[in-house]
Amino acid sequence: MASPSEKLAESLDALKAFQDKGIVAIRSRDLSRTHRERLLGSGFLQIVMKGWYIPARPDEQAGDSTAWYASFWDFCAAYLNERFGTVWCLSPEQSLFLHAGNFTVPKQLLVRTPKGGNKPINLLHGTSLFDVRASLPEPTERQELQGLKVFSLPAALVRSGTAIFKDNATDVRTALAMIQDASDVLTILLDGGHSIIAGRLAGAFRNIGREKVAERIVNDMSRATYKVRITDPFDTPAPFSVSMREPSPYVTRMRLMWHTMRVGIPELFPAAPKTPVEFDTYMKRVEEIYVTDAYHSLSIEGYRVSAELIERVRSGTWNPDNDEQDSEHRNALAARGYYDAFQAVKKSVERVLKGEGLGTVAGNDHAEWYVQLFGPSVTAGILRPGDLAGYRNSPVYIRNSLHAPPSREAVRDMMPVLFEMLAEESEPAVRVVLGHFMFVYIHPYFDGNGRMGRFLMNVMLAGGGYPWTVIPVEHRKEYMQSLESASVNQNIKPLTKFLSGLVKDIIEGKPRPRVPGA
Repeated sequence: MASPSEKLAESLDALKAFQDKGIVAIRSRDLSRTHRERLLGSGFLQIVMKGWYIPARPDEQAGDSTAWYASFWDFCAAYLNERFGTVWCLSPEQSLFLHAGNFTVPKQLLVRTPKGGNKPINLLHGTSLFDVRASLPEPTERQELQGLKVFSLPAALVRSGTAIFKDNATDVRTALAMIQDASDVLTILLDGGHSIIAGRLAGAFRNIGREKVAERIVNDMSRATYKVRITDPFDTPAPFSVSMREPSPYVTRMRLMWHTMRVGIPELFPAAPKTPVEFDTYMKRVEEIYVTDAYHSLSIEGYRVSAELIERVRSGTWNPDNDEQDSEHRNALAARGYYDAFQAVKKSVERVLKGEGLGTVAGNDHAEWYVQLFGPSVTAGILRPGDLAGYRNSPVYIRNSLHAPPSREAVRDMMPVLFEMLAEESEPAVRVVLGHFMFVYIHPYFDGNGRMGRFLMNVMLAGGGYPWTVIPVEHRKEYMQSLESASVNQNIKPLTKFLSGLVKDIIEGKPRPRVPGA
């Protein structure tokens, strides 16, 4: 008779067969009752609604939303295909978001279909799907995007309501920038006689600096005897004229986010010190804060480390090959990697203090920080050397976050531009806040993004003459919520206020974060 572990292994093989095919949404009829019960009981399967499941991890805590947010788009596509066949399409507004590279999980996903029931379908973690009974756009106005049936980009711009221009200006400007020729939208505008919408879109293109596209829309509509009155649907001017040469919507979106978010940061952040930094004194303080920084930064990521372990790692008395004292090998490896990375970051700080450009230093050095951060895991055989070469090569998800980090292709477009923007930015406070946020937003690596983002933040702090700043683990919830607010709602104020409060406390000589047992 097979043991319980052997039976579970059989059920896991059945689950793996779905995953090997890229299937995320699993129906009841696709698995035997025995397999379903085993996988549900052991935490490898999670129920979404009656008859529908997604794979899960047994080590996830109750209320953890990571598996659901990671599965959301694939699940919705599979569910809608099962229920409506090919006769469905996401709303024009949601379609526009996706075209603009914004895959944030919405609280309610609006779907158009002639078969709609005009009622919400509750999903996990406060999300829902609402199928609106409505006709579909013409086949020429539809396309498929990552398995989702959506309005084409031109159709989404024409069919979206006016509110989106004010409520989601960054996404709309990004979408507008993707239109290379006025003819993309003119066909729809002329066929439908949409003179009011034509005026709105002409004003929108003019807002982002695409004057020729705006003129073409007005002229062609006028030739067809439609009177067009240009109106700007945005609340504010665009922060810059969007280049027609930029091929990546992710880069355009990031640039727009940067210019929009930077407004107001200097007023909320302590003014940069006017007196020049004394090099030796600054570097001595950085060295003195190492144990505190390592403890809190590693603890934020869920590692269980102590001052004693950190000191043994620093002194070299910890032996990864013969370590009986450190029962949690993973924590010790992380502590060793943090020490090695910290030494590399110190060298970057030294160059910045000596006058080298911030964007250049960070752009050139961050790969070395990462190699050092995970070097001990390579030595221990947990990672391959190739795992540390370059940025991630597949999707990654942030625990319990609605924000879906950009694709691997987008990461390679965005990272060089991030360091360009850091080099171009004149305000020290903006470099600190947006340098940290944008790095975590892009999430360029499989692991270590939080630690790397805090390293980058402190290099930017040094460049502005600010002290090295530790984010206390006791404030982890507030810290993570402020990052989520910036990522999902484009609201940078909570993160700015959070970081500025920490920096201000240090400048005013208030007690710094402590390490238990130190």
